[in-house]
Amino acid sequence: MDFWTHLFDEWTLYEWQNMVDDWVFVFAMAFFLFEIVRLLIKKKMTWATVGDCFANFVTLLAHVGLIAMFAGVYLGAFYLIYPDYSLMLMPSNYWTIAMCVVLADLAYYCEHRVAHRMGLGWATHTVHHSSPFFNISVAYRHGPLDAIFGLPFYIPLVLIGFDPFLVLLSASCVQLYQTLLHTDTIGKLPKFYEAVMNTPSHHRVHHGSNPQYIDKNYAGIFIIWDKMFGTFAEEEEEVIYGVLPPINSVNPLVVFFHGFTGLGRKIWSAKGFGNKLAYLVRPPGWRPKNDP
Repeated sequence: MDFWTHLFDEWTLYEWQNMVDDWVFVFAMAFFLFEIVRLLIKKKMTWATVGDCFANFVTLLAHVGLIAMFAGVYLGAFYLIYPDYSLMLMPSNYWTIAMCVVLADLAYYCEHRVAHRMGLGWATHTVHHSSPFFNISVAYRHGPLDAIFGLPFYIPLVLIGFDPFLVLLSASCVQLYQTLLHTDTIGKLPKFYEAVMNTPSHHRVHHGSNPQYIDKNYAGIFIIWDKMFGTFAEEEEEVIYGVLPPINSVNPLVVFFHGFTGLGRKIWSAKGFGNKLAYLVRPPGWRPKNDP
């Protein structure tokens, strides 16, 4: 049988996902230790950094628990479509794995962009952006709805005909690649790589609160999506991390829920059902016309 057309069953795809998850986490923790040692050597390690890292890992524990709860929702939704409503049933081989990863990356770009431009999405995603630091622990800083928000964006891949377990594997590959971009210890990579692939430099821009960096570089693996859709920005001036206004807290509960408490206050004070609903779907920063 040809190498590219060798078939993989769902159990193999599931094992691959677990293996990739585990090894990326091990590498990330080893790199995180390197970052901590580097900060200590440069005498830049502060209690604020320690508290921020602690909050990041607490939100990770909450996120893992929510993933356990919603994993069945993902698979259940996928199997409501697959195979009865899929356009075709595609075999899982190296060709379709490559195709699915590319399309999952495009789906991630769309999900990520909506999370920035929709009130409800930003309420959960702002958690990830609220750290004033940028190390690999920030990759594990998650919001309350992060475990479920992406579901609608991956359903089209199942409708096309990709196996649900392949879709989950591909989505994991995109997320795990992103994990490794959260560092300020790596400068710009060779130009040919920076031109096509997402890099720490590109992702530092995404986490910047500098005016020219806001809502830029949504990409997961391939930065070409941002270049195609007009959301790309080059890292030029030093990046200022965090959100505006800053949350100024390392309390894990404040970090985890601040987006929803802020959104809740806006909805509560808004006049009329239409304005209350608009806060959920309009971009962050939107205000009703009659709001002073």
